[in-house]
Amino acid sequence: MSAAGAILVIAEIERGAVTRLTRELLGLALRLKAQAGYAVNAAVFAPKGGAVAEELIALGAEQVYCVEHPGLVGYHSEAWTSAAAQLCEEASPELVLTGHTATGADLAPRLAFRMQDSVATGCVDISWRDGACQFTRPCYGGNVRETLSFTSGLCVATVRAGCSPASVPEAARRGEVRRFQPVLDQALKRMRVVARRADAAEGLRLEDAAVIVAGGRGLNGPDGFRALETLAGVLGGAVGASRVPCDLGWCPRTWQIGLTGRTVQPALYIAVGISGAGHHMAGCGNAKTIVAVNTDANAAIYRDARFGIVADHQQFVPAFIDEVRKLKRAPSEAR
Repeated sequence: MSAAGAILVIAEIERGAVTRLTRELLGLALRLKAQAGYAVNAAVFAPKGGAVAEELIALGAEQVYCVEHPGLVGYHSEAWTSAAAQLCEEASPELVLTGHTATGADLAPRLAFRMQDSVATGCVDISWRDGACQFTRPCYGGNVRETLSFTSGLCVATVRAGCSPASVPEAARRGEVRRFQPVLDQALKRMRVVARRADAAEGLRLEDAAVIVAGGRGLNGPDGFRALETLAGVLGGAVGASRVPCDLGWCPRTWQIGLTGRTVQPALYIAVGISGAGHHMAGCGNAKTIVAVNTDANAAIYRDARFGIVADHQQFVPAFIDEVRKLKRAPSEAR
């Protein structure tokens, strides 16, 4: 990849606004622009994407492509891949960035294969060094990090949440909005979406939470998560989980944190009954402070935790909730 090309950020929209991860991608793109002179462009896939175009410009996009077609309502693998490939032919970016989400992790390798170019998934950093873009990502279950670079003209990369500061909107920024209408007849015939079912969105998104209380196999069932929900509510945070409780149906799949789940970077991460396997720590290891609660004094998570409590969660969590409530009442009682 040579300098002075263009970066194309594929935006994800939630509740009518760009997601925090998309803002982080634009922040990363602006950093690469400062390092290597890249132009920063963005694309939004929706029948009427113009509603968020100005927001993307304020976040740093110089050109926003509104990729418009009725078949782009909701994520459709074939339609989005075909539309993205047609847009890449039109816009000629050297780097395509998308979030390491369910959508991005499916789209990126499909797009790279369609374009016969390179892909790097699950990146935790992208930087310009030694005259090339270098992509850093976890490997071997999150125990090691590798750095890759490519010589092809186009690279598609997915980036994990919490790995780059989000772009700050500036109303004074100016940009161009361009409408792009792909031809998707064949793509829509190859695959048909029969139904969509979404988990109800309640409370804070894990990626946006400053405090996360996460549970693992050590909770021994779904009842343990009810106590964690209470603790998260008292702390003003969100509830997460390792993979096993999600697989066992103790909690929603949307709570999963780790290499095959979400990547988070909260100020405080309280891990209850989580052993600390590498594939889980790959999703939360960048938390500013990790507090581990486990009955096993030799659990691997204590290597990453700043504070460790060897205790039964059934005794510790209710006592901790009571103490937090007392501390929250104290200022009002003093008055």
